[in-house]
Amino acid sequence: QIQLVESGGGLVQAGGSLRLSCAYSGRSSTGLVLGWFRQAPGKEREFVSGMRWTGDITSYADSVKGRFAISRDNAKNTGFLQMNSLEPEDTAVYYCAARSGTIVAIKAHDYDYWGQGTQVTVSS
Repeated sequence: QIQLVESGGGLVQAGGSLRLSCAYSGRSSTGLVLGWFRQAPGKEREFVSGMRWTGDITSYADSVKGRFAISRDNAKNTGFLQMNSLEPEDTAVYYCAARSGTIVAIKAHDYDYWGQGTQVTVSS
């Protein structure tokens, strides 16, 4: 069983930056895929970014390419989502998720483990 805990959300002005963290525990990171999703009010949960824990494969939604960067710190068992040039449209609850395997899936139902979510609000 994997436990995920997000942190780092908050209120920021448009153009600003935030870094989200996702601390995981419960098993080895071997064969683990980390994903970040977000859900705005009245909208479906959408894929933001994902990576194999090995770091050799990453994926981004078109809406965040060039602005967001996913990474991880093996020593701290923590994944990160660096968000730059934030826009009001990025406002949402952000979730980290994990799945076993090698495919960086972009569908929420392909992930088995979820964090509690952290609110990101970008003001104009």
